[in-house]
Amino acid sequence: MIEHEIYMKRCLQLAKNGLGTTYPNPLVGSVIVFNGKIIGEGWHKKAGEPHAEVLAINSVKNKELLSKSTIYVSLEPCSHFGKTPPCANLIIEHKIPKVVIGCIDSFSEVAGKGIEKLKQAGCEVILNVLEEACLRMNKRFFTFHNKKRPYIILKWAESADGFIAPFIPNSKTSFAISNDYSRQLVHKYRTEEQAILVGTTTVLNDNPSLDARDWFGQHPTRIIIDKSNKISDEFNVKNKKNPTIIFTEQENCVHSINIAYECIQFDTHLISNILTHLFEKNIQSVIVEGGTFTLQQFIDNHLWDEARVFIAENKITEGVKSPKFNFIPEKTIKIKNNQLKTYLNYD
Repeated sequence: MIEHEIYMKRCLQLAKNGLGTTYPNPLVGSVIVFNGKIIGEGWHKKAGEPHAEVLAINSVKNKELLSKSTIYVSLEPCSHFGKTPPCANLIIEHKIPKVVIGCIDSFSEVAGKGIEKLKQAGCEVILNVLEEACLRMNKRFFTFHNKKRPYIILKWAESADGFIAPFIPNSKTSFAISNDYSRQLVHKYRTEEQAILVGTTTVLNDNPSLDARDWFGQHPTRIIIDKSNKISDEFNVKNKKNPTIIFTEQENCVHSINIAYECIQFDTHLISNILTHLFEKNIQSVIVEGGTFTLQQFIDNHLWDEARVFIAENKITEGVKSPKFNFIPEKTIKIKNNQLKTYLNYD
């Protein structure tokens, strides 16, 4: 069993390489082992491109060894035809006798069907090796399909005395609480999620770009809550460089290149309604970056899965208070003169 865990850890290492690029598909890594040696490996890189098992099999130079090998895969091999053929069929075609799987795919198109197909073909199937880690790897994918909403990450930075911004009347410049290293890490986080969401006040006060310019990777889709359509075309979120979705109560807003408007009712179900719209648009994950009012709505409605809070050493004394958030962090790390506290919601 320890041997299986060693190779499954490698599958997870490989799978993580696809973070931010595989949407709407899950993160999957695969290795093929013959006589205690890895002879092939691969990970899913992008939707529509070959799956991890396909790349692992293709990377094996001597295909004759496949019929005497074990294939490890972090997620149950698919059994349905999508943009690519079923991976379970390919494993059977190459007569790979043993398949070790990290976790079962709860997505209805798979949901144990791949395992059943492999067993019916005579493959020995070993299940749930490092299951918890494999499930955690695809927390976005499973939350999306099981809860019918995106995976929600809350993020904000606050001063040592609990403010997210000072009062600077009529100021056009934003006040940075995070240090340079923390800000770069935030841009890395943005490349890992499909979308980034803020409210009207954050846009009007800070004029953020909501991109990932300080890290290599894809920019997230920008989600803006703008009830009265106050945000003019001069603001960065309307620069058309990245896709932007604006939720508003105003009807007949004019769509333009990369900017779309969603007219919804701003009532007590606002956040749930927004998440339903994003689910329908196949957006699997959202990082919510403010402001306090918007963050508090997600917190109060218990609609969050993870929170990342950067805390500075300096004090502001008077300003905009950070959200009310009484939870115990899972982990705390130091980033120069900042602390990063990470929280998980188990509800």
